[in-house]
Amino acid sequence: MVSGEILEPYADALMSLAQSSDKVERIGEDVAALLNLLKESPELDEFLSSPIVKAEDKKAVLQRISGDQFDPYTKNFVNILIDRRRIIFLEGICKQYQTLLRQLKQTVLAEVTSAVELSESQQQSVREKVTAMTGAQQVELDTKIDPELIGGVIITVGSQVIDASLRGQLRRIGLRLSSST
Repeated sequence: MVSGEILEPYADALMSLAQSSDKVERIGEDVAALLNLLKESPELDEFLSSPIVKAEDKKAVLQRISGDQFDPYTKNFVNILIDRRRIIFLEGICKQYQTLLRQLKQTVLAEVTSAVELSESQQQSVREKVTAMTGAQQVELDTKIDPELIGGVIITVGSQVIDASLRGQLRRIGLRLSSST
């Protein structure tokens, strides 16, 4: 419900603004930076979401944090969200914008879970596999570490899941052994 009524219209509006001003990539970088700020600082997210904090204070804090890092269009957009009391949806709107940007660039998001940090060559190998699998022009990786996998990776692209983890292989062996007895 929130997605259809709030996130999508605001993300669509930001994308339209970005396209008309030829700043799709620049605003995409700003959106990624905003998401990173919110991820790294739960306190900032809580501060922005608080109905007790005045709009002017929220704007002042964001201005101090961002400085001249963000494009004026991005700053104005965030200020509109604050004024309209929609700033609590900032993370969702940013993620929706990234989805629109991926569609525009024909990029696929692959969520990769591994037991350890992947090297650059391993990441490139995953990108090639996903490109071959989906036919996308570009592949964006969202990596996560899960030591319980023991080894290998799990790649999720949309509803497709490729489980090449050691834990998954052991589970499949266990299933085969239990079904053959």
